[in-house]
Amino acid sequence: MKGVIFDMDGLLIDSEPLWQQAEVKVFNAIGVPMTVDMCRQVMGIRIEEVVDHWYRIYQWKGKSQDQVVAEIMEEMEQLIKTQAKALPGVKQTLELCREKGLKIALASSSASRIINTSLEALGIKDRFEVIRSAENEEYGKPHPGIYISTLKDMGLNYSEAFVFEDSFNGAIAAKAARLKVVVVPEARQYDDPKWGFADVRLRSLSEFGGEELDLRLRD
Repeated sequence: MKGVIFDMDGLLIDSEPLWQQAEVKVFNAIGVPMTVDMCRQVMGIRIEEVVDHWYRIYQWKGKSQDQVVAEIMEEMEQLIKTQAKALPGVKQTLELCREKGLKIALASSSASRIINTSLEALGIKDRFEVIRSAENEEYGKPHPGIYISTLKDMGLNYSEAFVFEDSFNGAIAAKAARLKVVVVPEARQYDDPKWGFADVRLRSLSEFGGEELDLRLRD
């Protein structure tokens, strides 16, 4: 292995509750009865696609989809600046990857402005050689495009890198790009059999490391 690609939301930063908070606030203000469970249904895809998904169902009046996206993003940026925190094992995993001589990249469904705000809030932006947002792709996750583009930016092929993902859509995208996948699902989903396609399953990034894991990724 020569490189590693990290997802961001829900893996590096505990942002899923923040996204849920922002989406519930903005959608409820326009008459969409958004709940946390509804937010979870679309976890891991681009915010533009989230808004489009709910517009097809509720078709609200008064604000365009672009305006709703902008309001969610603005709310999210403020929440990140005031509440952002790294998930367990983030900095030690990044350091271990650096020690192993791996190229380190990030491939996120979030917009570039959210990525930059998040990485700066956590103080880890300088750890990544490549940072790519799915806003620059024709299709977001679960389409593999962002991972294919990130590999190209890294100068690697699919057999030379592996991916850390927390969402089902993201893990499917990585697998569709023929990459090895380490999934770190949220606790309530850890035992779900749907993760059976992943190469490695961890409860948190704190578990990453050791000869057994390295061997499983090389197989």
